[in-house]
Amino acid sequence: MSEDRVFAKCAWRIIPFVTLLYVVSFLDRVNVGFAALTMNKDLGFSPAIYGIGAGIFFLGYGPFQFPANLMLHRIGARRWLFAILATWGAVSAGNALIAGQSSFFFLRFLLGLAECGLVPGVLLYLTYWFPLAYRARFSATFLAGSPLAFVIGGPLSGLILQMDGLGGLHGWQWLFILEGLPACVLAFFVLSYLPDRPSEANFLSPDEKALVTARLAADPKTEKSSLTSVLLDGRVIALGFVNFGVLAGGYGAGLWLPQIIASMGFSVLATGFMIVVPYLVAVVVMILWGRSSDFRDERIWHIAIPAFVAAAGFMVASISPSTTVKLIALSFVATGIFASLAPQVSAVSSFLSGPAVAAGIGLMTAIGTTGGLVGPVLTGFLTKDGDYSRAMMALASALFMAGVLALIVGRSMAPRQPVRGP
Repeated sequence: MSEDRVFAKCAWRIIPFVTLLYVVSFLDRVNVGFAALTMNKDLGFSPAIYGIGAGIFFLGYGPFQFPANLMLHRIGARRWLFAILATWGAVSAGNALIAGQSSFFFLRFLLGLAECGLVPGVLLYLTYWFPLAYRARFSATFLAGSPLAFVIGGPLSGLILQMDGLGGLHGWQWLFILEGLPACVLAFFVLSYLPDRPSEANFLSPDEKALVTARLAADPKTEKSSLTSVLLDGRVIALGFVNFGVLAGGYGAGLWLPQIIASMGFSVLATGFMIVVPYLVAVVVMILWGRSSDFRDERIWHIAIPAFVAAAGFMVASISPSTTVKLIALSFVATGIFASLAPQVSAVSSFLSGPAVAAGIGLMTAIGTTGGLVGPVLTGFLTKDGDYSRAMMALASALFMAGVLALIVGRSMAPRQPVRGP
């Protein structure tokens, strides 16, 4: 019985579905960027107010990822993910009720609180199914749902915004409603489709279940497995700040990119289609980069190099007068940011085990996602009269520092025997 075939079988069952969940999740958190093309004018939001509202999502999203992961580990993936999807779908659709600054801030905070458990939860869930030698590539495929959300959501959002006035609603209200409801529907598919563990998978034979269990047990012994040790582990905390810098750049770009592109002279509908280009490139590179990280059994340079590439992209975009050069540079930004993510997760799980993996991923992402608050807010305050150059330089600095910190963390990680993958 081929090990490759068994894990490929698991991957085909699990990865496409959890990636779909992430596409819907990420679209629901960033569609405010598309809504802003008309919502800001309708509601009189300044760049600073929009930046705060876009970023305040992460006040609910970041701090609660740590306990959310412990909940998934305790009660199982199916029930926990069902609750998450049903709640965030309802709140996302409820963003159509935004009527002013206060309701904008409140509903964005609630959406972050509702979504907080999905990404760290699925990343933990994948550790129940795939040994370390496979993990970065499958984590990368799952996380590719974020740029894929822009590829799908850009044109879709541009088209939905054309529904302005239908039924007495603004186009941005239709955007929140139509893009929020799929999560509620998918919640019920989670209950019937995702087994909590390989031992409960009816698509695996007894021999295949035994192989998966044995292969997971055969992973190299990790250094720490207690919850307390995770909270005191400087490497986990440092990787959290690496994640902070990368996500500050990622959300600083993602939640503002529709407006950045529109400022180049494109219409609302054209902006929705133009945004596809950088994120389509990111999807492909992200998956290939994750495979490279696994095959080379290397994490740190696979984190740092993309962060430096994204920083350089922001710098070029901030100073170039050419629309074409700006779009190409922003493609490098998106590609670098998303390519860096999966190796970060694999780096954490390479020196933790047991419940500590849940805590480590949760702690890293809890620290990191505060960058999702800082990036959009900083962009809002640094944007003046449609000029995003100062904001892009600030985001470039955050990404550069993330790359440097990753290299410092790498020097403190104990060497281990390579994990041979297929």
